[in-house]
Amino acid sequence: MKERDLSPSELLKLVNERSVGHLPGLIGVVFTELTTQTVRAELTVRPDLLAPNGFLHAASVIALADTACGYGCRLLLPEGANGFTTIELKSNFLGTAREGTIFCEARAVHAGRTTQLWDAEVRNAQGKLMAVFRCTQAVLYPRGA
Repeated sequence: MKERDLSPSELLKLVNERSVGHLPGLIGVVFTELTTQTVRAELTVRPDLLAPNGFLHAASVIALADTACGYGCRLLLPEGANGFTTIELKSNFLGTAREGTIFCEARAVHAGRTTQLWDAEVRNAQGKLMAVFRCTQAVLYPRGA
């Protein structure tokens, strides 16, 4: 059974469990919605996710956005593909956070046979836009396919 064939609640449970023991679980990414149209995830800001200046480290924000885009990419892999890898990413930061929860919403812009393009927005607990993120994923196929 493919991930896209699971019920929404089964899929959320699976991806949140899959994150344990990997970077998303380590930093505390929690998925709240995962469909072929929209991926939503959140991250609670903790002292160990801050930069030495006391503000949320940019890498924490990028990890949230890239993870949300990546799980969405998995749902849209074409038939025969066995994975993907990020080949480019870009983020613009418009704000930061020192506490609370930040929220990410990701959407596919292009889901082709060889590449996918994803955009994400990260907002703070008050709904203020903190970052915009874009990544390009290379779709991977088994060797010889």
